Amino acid sequence: MNIRILGLFLVLGFQQVFSQQLSTQAEVSVITIGPGTSLNDAFGHNIFRIRDRANGLDVGYDYGRFPFNEPGFYLNFAQGKLNYSIGKSKFQDLKDFYIWQNRTITEQVLNITLEEKQALLNYLITNYKPENRDYLYDFFFDNCATKIRDVLQVVLNNNITFHEPENFKPQTFRSLIRDKVPANSWGSVGIDLALGSVIDQQATAEEHMFLPAYIQAFFSQATIGDRKLVKSEETIYQEKPNPSNLDVLWSPLVMFSIISVIMLSITYSDFKKLTRNKILDATILIITTLLGILILLLWFATDHQATAQNYNLLWAFPLNVVLAWHINKTDPRPWVLKFLKFLIIMLFLMSFHWIVGIQVFAPALIPLLVALFIRYSYLIIYFKQRVELN
Repeated sequence: MNIRILGLFLVLGFQQVFSQQLSTQAEVSVITIGPGTSLNDAFGHNIFRIRDRANGLDVGYDYGRFPFNEPGFYLNFAQGKLNYSIGKSKFQDLKDFYIWQNRTITEQVLNITLEEKQALLNYLITNYKPENRDYLYDFFFDNCATKIRDVLQVVLNNNITFHEPENFKPQTFRSLIRDKVPANSWGSVGIDLALGSVIDQQATAEEHMFLPAYIQAFFSQATIGDRKLVKSEETIYQEKPNPSNLDVLWSPLVMFSIISVIMLSITYSDFKKLTRNKILDATILIITTLLGILILLLWFATDHQATAQNYNLLWAFPLNVVLAWHINKTDPRPWVLKFLKFLIIMLFLMSFHWIVGIQVFAPALIPLLVALFIRYSYLIIYFKQRVELN
């Protein structure tokens, strides 16, 4: 009988520990972390902070943990099957870490009742259990920022109304990314190559909240019924100015310009000598083939929504491998000339897509695309002359 009573006390004790009943001094905040220097930090971060001085509680929950060192990480990421998870840390540790990274930390204390604070904490505790932690990550629709919004809506029974911040101007998903990643950076070029025209549509007001900065902006104006969602806002740490570490000499625009000058110089030399550099042509066609295959795989062989309808295929054409095989023969077949004309037409189609806004491409590619146009045009002239001579 004594053992049963002891067991009952232990169960009640564990329930008390794990339920973590908040006191009237408890505060719940949304923390917004500013951008960092690396590509994966460029968009910022959001954290729930639960603080209760009466109970010695000050923890942060965030939805940005990912298994970087687990086998198959890169394959899962490429396939769009990467699980992120909720994490829990002492807030002081999080604060020290982001100060060490020199990233701005802003806190918004939420204007919610004690019952709502308790409901949120209970939700996070349940969500943090090993069997509940993971979620399928999506860069635009299910990430560390959108989770903050969605979890709070669930806890508050969808009673939050989001209002547009002052001077708000809707943007496309791609332009929102470019606000955080400079267009003349390798990260931006990679994003523009990998993501298709679906991200060139205008995001709704709430869809802007895939970026942590918009969580902060929209939360500032949000209401729950007739009360403001945010009670107070302060900057815990302001990043210190850093000299730009962007190496202009190694930037995409400079590098593609150098490659283009080399291509145009070889093409001019071929024109003067009435010859053709087969190594250059083989290199162009093989590289554009490989890029085209990668774009196709991202479009059709993964679960990524944002890689669909990617019209970079208009210049990185997977079937260029067929032309690469035949163009170096002594007497190429007549269809080779038609294939080259087809590649010219596709470059014009790409320009049309860009001008009308169907898809915005990487500006750093312009010198390379011009060089491709001139090289293909020369090859048409060259093979026409060969046909006439024969």
